[in-house]
Amino acid sequence: MKNTTVILGIIIIIIIGGYFIFTNTEKEIPVNENNINEETADVQNIVIGFKNYNYYPNQIRVKAGQKISITLDDSVTGCYRAFTIRSLGISEYLISSTDTLELTIKKPGTYKFSCSMGMGYGNLIAE
Repeated sequence: MKNTTVILGIIIIIIIGGYFIFTNTEKEIPVNENNINEETADVQNIVIGFKNYNYYPNQIRVKAGQKISITLDDSVTGCYRAFTIRSLGISEYLISSTDTLELTIKKPGTYKFSCSMGMGYGNLIAE
């Protein structure tokens, strides 16, 4: 092999390794119980992050019949931004942390959420 081919291969490996190191870093997310910020009595604001290659928190309790606002913070990347609750027919791509998904779950129960590929998952528990 020529020296330039070997050097080019090493550079490509370094770039790919750097990509995985810097895109999979975990950010510490300030959390109260269920990561819910109830600023108003009318809307439950939920902020979901990314930790250990999954949504965090991935068990979220909400009040049935109350409006819910879900936001994915900046630690959520890739297909995890395609937030899906199949049993409710919801599939939204939240591009940035300013995008929100608003919904009201009328019936109590456990609703599974995931990314569009099913890699990240969790439960929305309506009580």
